[in-house]
Amino acid sequence: MQQTLEPNPTQIKDEKIYREMGLTDEEFALAEKMLGRTPNYTETGLFSVMWSEHCSYKNSKPVLKKFPTKGEQVLQGPGEGAGIVDIGDNQAVVFKIESHNSPSAVEPYEGAATGVGGIIRDVFSMGAKPIASLNSLRFGELNTPRVKYLLEQAVAGIADYGNSLGVPTVGGEIQFDDAYKTNPLVNAMVVGLIDHEHIQKGQAKGVGNTVMYVGAATGRDGIHGATFSSVELAEEEEEKERERAAVQAGDPFTEKMLMDACLELVKSDALIGIQDMGAAGLTSSSAEMASKAGYGVEMNLDFIPQREENMTAYEMMLSESQERMLIVVKKGREQEVIDLFEKYDLEAVSVGHVTDDKMLRLIHKGEVVAEVPADSLAEDAPVYHKPSEEPAYYREFQAMEQEVPDVSDYNETLLHLLQQPTIASKEWVYSQFDQHVGANTVVSPGSDAAVVRISEKNKAIAITTDCNSRYIYLDPEIGGKIAVAEAARNVVCSGAKPLAITDGLNFGSPEKPEIFWQIEKSAAGISEACIALESPVIGGNVSLFNEKGGNAIYPTPIIGMVGLIEDLSYITTQNFKSSCDLIYMIGETKDEFGGSELQKMIHGKIFGKAPAIDLEVEVKRQKQILEAIRSGYVASAHDVSEGGAAVAIAESLFGTNGLGAEVKLNGNETSALFAETQSRFILSVKKEHQDAFVQLVEDAMLIGKVTDSGQLIIEGSEKQLIDSNVKSLEDVWKGAIPCLLTLKG
Repeated sequence: MQQTLEPNPTQIKDEKIYREMGLTDEEFALAEKMLGRTPNYTETGLFSVMWSEHCSYKNSKPVLKKFPTKGEQVLQGPGEGAGIVDIGDNQAVVFKIESHNSPSAVEPYEGAATGVGGIIRDVFSMGAKPIASLNSLRFGELNTPRVKYLLEQAVAGIADYGNSLGVPTVGGEIQFDDAYKTNPLVNAMVVGLIDHEHIQKGQAKGVGNTVMYVGAATGRDGIHGATFSSVELAEEEEEKERERAAVQAGDPFTEKMLMDACLELVKSDALIGIQDMGAAGLTSSSAEMASKAGYGVEMNLDFIPQREENMTAYEMMLSESQERMLIVVKKGREQEVIDLFEKYDLEAVSVGHVTDDKMLRLIHKGEVVAEVPADSLAEDAPVYHKPSEEPAYYREFQAMEQEVPDVSDYNETLLHLLQQPTIASKEWVYSQFDQHVGANTVVSPGSDAAVVRISEKNKAIAITTDCNSRYIYLDPEIGGKIAVAEAARNVVCSGAKPLAITDGLNFGSPEKPEIFWQIEKSAAGISEACIALESPVIGGNVSLFNEKGGNAIYPTPIIGMVGLIEDLSYITTQNFKSSCDLIYMIGETKDEFGGSELQKMIHGKIFGKAPAIDLEVEVKRQKQILEAIRSGYVASAHDVSEGGAAVAIAESLFGTNGLGAEVKLNGNETSALFAETQSRFILSVKKEHQDAFVQLVEDAMLIGKVTDSGQLIIEGSEKQLIDSNVKSLEDVWKGAIPCLLTLKG
C-alpha cells in the first residue's frame, strides 16, 4: 500500500486535507459519489489536478462552448493537443497558443522556457513538424528592478529553449502596463506543418495494446503545477517557496531528441496514439487518452523511469517533469519503438496496457494504489456557471464624452509616443531569438505579421499574435472584436487570407462577478469577429486567477492567427519602398482616444469609451485590400494601431534608408495624428497602379507621397504639424527599451 506518511482516506476527509490540494468540499463529495467510496491520497491528487481550472476549464467551459469552431478549412478543432487547418496540396498547419503565467511570475527563466517546450510538444504530438514560434508578453512598466528582471529572464528563457530546438522564433508582441506589474503574462504560440495522412490523436484504444512512456525521467519538479496555475499568486514567503517548487525545469536538448524521435514515430503504423505529458503530467495524458477513446488504461508505476529515489505514486502521477510523452502502440510492436528511441538516446518503456473497463488503474509495489473512472477525471469535472455583473467602472466610462487630449507640440508628442515601450521597437527582444533557422523565414519580427515559406511550394503562411488589453478593459465586447480584427489586419497586410485563430484567454479571478463579466463579454466579441472574418477558433488556452493582493490584470485574450499566402509574389511588408510612391489612408479618422497610447502618456491612466468597430466595414476593407495586394497594386501595407496615423506612417519609414514622406491630414489635428480609430490602414501604391487601386479599394484617400528627403512632413488643414528627421525618430524608437532597461531603479 501507500507509504504510511500519506494520510489515509478517513484523515483526508475528516481533516479536509483535500482543500490543500485545491478541491472544495462539494468537489470532494462529488468525487466520493463517483467512486462510491472515499478516495485515497493518490486518487485525491488525481481529482485535484484534473479538476483544476487549468485542466478542466470548469469555470470557462460555458463561455468556450459559444466560440465558432467549424469551417471548410478546419481539420481538427478544439479537444486535441492543437488545432489543424488545411492549406491545400494535402498539407495542413497545426497551431496553438499556451500560457505559462504563474511559473513565469515566480521563476521567469524556467517558466518561460518550459512554456515554449510544452507548446512545441503539443504541436509535434499531432504529428506535425514545428516550423515557427511566436510569443505574446505582458509586463509592468519598465521602472522597477523586479519588472526589468522578469522581462530579461523570460526573454532569455524563450530564446535559450527555442534556439536550442532549431525552431525559429519569428514574431510576437509585448505590451507594458502596471496592471501586469506582479502578474506578467507569458503566452507562447507554435505552428507546425503536416501532411494529412500523418495527423495523430491522443487516444488509448484497442484492448491489450501497450502504453509506453518515452522521453526524460520523472522527478519531483512541477508537482501540482496545474493547481498552482489555477489560483491567485501567494503573498506569504512560505507559500512563495511552495510555488517555486511547482515550477518545472526544462532541457531543450532532450526536447530536440524527443521531437525528432516522435516525428519519426508518427510515420509508423505501430503507433495508435500520442500525447504530451503537460499540465498534470502522467495523470492528464493517461486519463484523457483513455477517456477520448472510450477505453481504460492500467499502468504499473514501478516501470516509470524515475530520476529520484522513493517516489510515491502521488508524486509520479502529479509530477510535471518536462520532455515526456505517453504513447500507445500495437501489442507486439514495442521493440520497434524501443529501438527507434534508442537511436536518439531516449528511453521508451512499456508501463501498461489498454483495457476495456474505462478505468484508470495504477499499480505500485504490487498494490492497486488508484482505481478511478477515466471519464470522471477527463470529462466529468464539475462545470460552474459563475455569476456575471457589469462593473461600475464600465458604466462610468460609457457615460463619458469623447475627449481629445490637449497637445501643444506635435513633433515632441510623436517623439515621446515612439519612446513608449508598447510602441517602441522590440528589437532588443527579438534580436535574442534565432529567426532564420530552417531558412524559411521570409518576413522576420518587426513587420505586421511574420511570414514563413512552405518548403518546396510557391506559398507561405503569415502568423501574428495580437490583443490590445486596454480596449478590452474599457469595453470587453468591443475590445474582443478589435483583437480578432487587428490580428486579421496584420495577416492581410502581409498578403494572406486569414484562416483561423487560437486564443490565450488571460483573466483575473472568475469568482468575481465583474471579472466573469469581462470573460463573457470579450468571448462574445471574439466570436462575432471570428464569424464575420470566417476565422474559427480551433483551440487555445485559458489562464484565470491572474491577480495578486486582489488586483487583477487587464482582461487579455491573446489572439494568435494564421493566414495563407497562396503565391509568394503576394508577400507584402509595412515599409515604404520607393520615392514618388503614393501614400493612401484607408478609412476615416474619428475623435477616439479611450485606451489610447496618447491618453495613457498624458494622463497616466486610461478611461472613457474604447474605439468603435463596424465588422461589416472591417471585412469589406480587408477583402478589398487583399484583392489589391494580390493584383500587384500595393507596394506596402501597414495597419493603423497604437499611436494612430502619425506612428503608423513613421513606422512605415523606419528601415527604408533615407526615404521620407510628405503627407496632409484633414480634420482635428490631434485626432488626425494620434487617434486610434479602427479599421484603418496606411498603404503605398506606385503611380501607374493608382487608377486601378482606387477603383478596387473604396475607402482609399490619397494623403501624400513617399520622398527621398529623409524627413517626415505632415501638414494639417491650416498649418504644418510635424517636420521631423526620420533617422532621429528611428533612433529614439529603437533605443527606448534598451535605455529603460539600463536606467537605475
